[in-house]
Amino acid sequence: MGYTFGPLSQTDADIYYIEVEKGHDTFMISKKITRIYYILSGSGYFTIGDHRYDVVPGMLVEVPPKIEYCYSGKMKLIAFSKPRWFGGNDIFTKWNPDVVQGGSRCVADAESWLTRFVRFRIFGKSPAGRYLQLNQYLWNILPASFTALGPIRRYGSFLHALAQAQAGRAQAFSTYFLRNRAELELIGRLLDQKSKADTLRVAVLGCSTGAEAYSVAWRIRSARPDLKLILRAVDISRQAVEFAERGVYSLATPQLADTSVCSAMTAAEMEEMLERDGDVVTVKSWIREGIDWQVGDAGDPEIVDALGPQDMVVANNFLCHMHAPEAERCLCNIARLVCPHGYLFVSGVDLEVRTKVAIDLGWKPVQELLEEIHEGDRALGGPWPFHYGGIEPLNKARGDWRLRYAAAYQLVPPATAPPPTRLEKELADVIPE
Repeated sequence: MGYTFGPLSQTDADIYYIEVEKGHDTFMISKKITRIYYILSGSGYFTIGDHRYDVVPGMLVEVPPKIEYCYSGKMKLIAFSKPRWFGGNDIFTKWNPDVVQGGSRCVADAESWLTRFVRFRIFGKSPAGRYLQLNQYLWNILPASFTALGPIRRYGSFLHALAQAQAGRAQAFSTYFLRNRAELELIGRLLDQKSKADTLRVAVLGCSTGAEAYSVAWRIRSARPDLKLILRAVDISRQAVEFAERGVYSLATPQLADTSVCSAMTAAEMEEMLERDGDVVTVKSWIREGIDWQVGDAGDPEIVDALGPQDMVVANNFLCHMHAPEAERCLCNIARLVCPHGYLFVSGVDLEVRTKVAIDLGWKPVQELLEEIHEGDRALGGPWPFHYGGIEPLNKARGDWRLRYAAAYQLVPPATAPPPTRLEKELADVIPE
């Protein structure tokens, strides 16, 4: 996990802060970028070519282009990249056994024909990258009425698959308050099922710098102040958790990310949720109180014992940064946190991954506000189809659209599930086993 400093006035360099828990998950080859790593703390080793180099604080490690490398250990690093990172620079060659266990195949062995096409080079150039660049230019100048046509949408799905195969996925801290208003509205409506003075257990996973966890707490406490809210906010980055727990944000300078956390708020909402002192805002105490901030990995099976069963689990906008097998395993693990008849909110994830897991585990999609939630996060819809994290526009021509585009699910145990409704029978007819 980490973040980029900047934006820098130097246009040919990037500087990153990186926290390493186990290591980079894959070996990789840089096409053009030279990377220099400075070890701040911890210990580990770099594998560059066929050689292993043990590292301790104070050391510099230079990795030139066109050489396979990886790193392992528990470390904090500063990385310097020259030139700046660009799509298509990194070729991922095989899994790092220090991170990915269980005999996982090398990336190259598991590649689809599309991935092999993305990796292909002619005189060092990527035809796939040029193809995407040209299509993105054309797509951006075409009217929305044209790109919404069925054949063009299907072509857009192909472009999105190509973008997913090409991209190097990495976690990010970017987030902001009230990111998906429709989802918060649904959370508020579901509270009607709770009796007065009930206890409500909520977990917000991938909480990043805290804006989403505070938004959820605000919505619940505004709608049902009588409930006893036990909210646990979890992120794999200790730095992000410590920052989030303070609840203090700058309006002038982005922190840990290049987004403004208040960009989606009205003046009235800022006044209700935040205390302002010049260009610094602090989340009000009635929202912050009682939130339990924890460092944890949503993919770790032990997280279930650490957090316990939850009435609601919010797991947004971090699964899309994982490759499909890892995201699927993580999502199945997250589902174990949800108590019987509880609710899982999961957006910012590859739709194929979410749909597959929902079918395999028998989740019941919540239909209320389905369309509004799917289209409610402006950061997800805009990049489609040219960014791996973009979410395709809702398409009611699909027979399975009510399942595919749902971002909220009720997890009903099979033994106590009610007889299928007419809608569920229709879904069963169009979704293959």
